[in-house]
Amino acid sequence: MDTKLKETLRQLHATLAHHGPVDEELQSLLRQLDGDIKLILDQPPEQEGGTSTYGLAERTQEITAKFAAKHPALEPTLRELTRILGNMGI
Repeated sequence: MDTKLKETLRQLHATLAHHGPVDEELQSLLRQLDGDIKLILDQPPEQEGGTSTYGLAERTQEITAKFAAKHPALEPTLRELTRILGNMGI
């Protein structure tokens, strides 16, 4: 599952680069979300559950809703990210 999550994050970054800048608030939310996901992915398997994932899926859904209105091209990738996190139990 980590492979799919990493690929979706790469796709999101590529889509962001292609579709131009986003406002500062959304940029900040994405940076925070990206950092939280990377922390989870970088954890050794024996430490799983050590980093809090509380609210990560919910934050992803909120960001998706904000992007849907302003940047509809990004919404499908963010929706996929939300689905992957949900399937991982995050």
